[in-house]
Amino acid sequence: MEKNDKFDRNRGNRKSRKKVCAFCADKIETIDYKDVPRLRRYLSERAKIIPRRATGTCARHQRQLTIAIKRARHLAFLPYISD
Repeated sequence: MEKNDKFDRNRGNRKSRKKVCAFCADKIETIDYKDVPRLRRYLSERAKIIPRRATGTCARHQRQLTIAIKRARHLAFLPYISD
């Protein structure tokens, strides 16, 4: 028995689809720090930035997203922590 056979059996033979970057799909070149509703989707309920592996954002847009969230926090558009 190979390692892959065991792995497939435990997962139930379900193929997972790769998540698509929402910013690439919408053809957004730069992420604006003033777009608070869009940025809020990438924050957890504790106001932490959700990682790439959870959101499916590409590396380029994740870097822009992090900078935009930090700028929005600095200008008090977004909270640093939740209440």
